[in-house]
Amino acid sequence: MTDSAAARAYWDAAADAFDQAPDHGLRQAATRGAWAARLASWIPRAPADVLDVGCGTGSLTLLLAEAGHRVTGVDLAPRMVGHARAKLAAAGLAGRFLVGDAAQPPTRAAAFDVVLSRHLVWTLADPAAALRAWVARLRPGGTLVLVEGRWRQAGEAAPYVPGAERLPWHGGVTARELTDAVRPLVSEVRVEQLGHRPLLWGGPVTDERYALIARA
Repeated sequence: MTDSAAARAYWDAAADAFDQAPDHGLRQAATRGAWAARLASWIPRAPADVLDVGCGTGSLTLLLAEAGHRVTGVDLAPRMVGHARAKLAAAGLAGRFLVGDAAQPPTRAAAFDVVLSRHLVWTLADPAAALRAWVARLRPGGTLVLVEGRWRQAGEAAPYVPGAERLPWHGGVTARELTDAVRPLVSEVRVEQLGHRPLLWGGPVTDERYALIARA
């Protein structure tokens, strides 16, 4: 399995250039608007307490704060968290950010109306344990939102850190696999396909991309 220090170093090194990807930085108005619209359709009306696990540079966290939600972001990489804090501060918005393992968020006894994760589960050594931890942080009736996909076909890319090729969902996870893992933990689950929405990604995509929305 992967070493957490190696993973932290990888994402720290990626932090400064991370937002150059259209769906990471959301710098284009159309892409930003597309994500804001999808979040509004998945998440209860503001203000809600939202935990963004694996928040990265905080682009979705910022959209949530702009919509009036109370946001907490968690990421393993300190440089990612630094960028996220700077984004909200520049916008004059409040947000809480923690450096820590997104699979076991260091939020103590805090409970949330929403737990959001985007493009994270493929990096986790034990995604099933992470899913349980995220659902456990939801209030009754809370919402789990997982934006995921099957990013790479086997053999197309080198592992992002040594040992990553042995991760359970290295390269992504199909909607069917993730639904099967989440269903026993929740009362309701649905999948929304996103691969046909090029505005979300800054252009057309050919791999599987989707959002899984579940109710605790």
